[in-house]
Amino acid sequence: MRGFGELEAAIMDVMWAAEAALPVREVLNRLRPDREPAFTTVQTVMDILYRKGWVDRRLEGRGYRYWATAGRDDYVAGLMSSALKSSPDRAAALARFVERMNPAEVEELRAALEAARTGEPPP
Repeated sequence: MRGFGELEAAIMDVMWAAEAALPVREVLNRLRPDREPAFTTVQTVMDILYRKGWVDRRLEGRGYRYWATAGRDDYVAGLMSSALKSSPDRAAALARFVERMNPAEVEELRAALEAARTGEPPP
């Protein structure tokens, strides 16, 4: 899985923060003030995100309203999975990753692993 490009990431930040489906114009308005992409650029990137499956859309009037189909956690998990798949020694890569975690994160990971082992929902 490849990571998002800069504009894709900015758009997905808007989509993940949104509480409802948004038209392209509203996404454009919510992008950081220092970003001023053209409406058509944002529309094109949102269509790309739609084709990649990260957003869905429905036609309302003459335009689409978009919403995220997966959360930021799903995106990050996919990146982590891809990174592990690229390592010839997954166990070593995981060990190095865990070594860089702080104690609170290690405990969160321990709880998540226990939930996965017992089949219970994660904490």
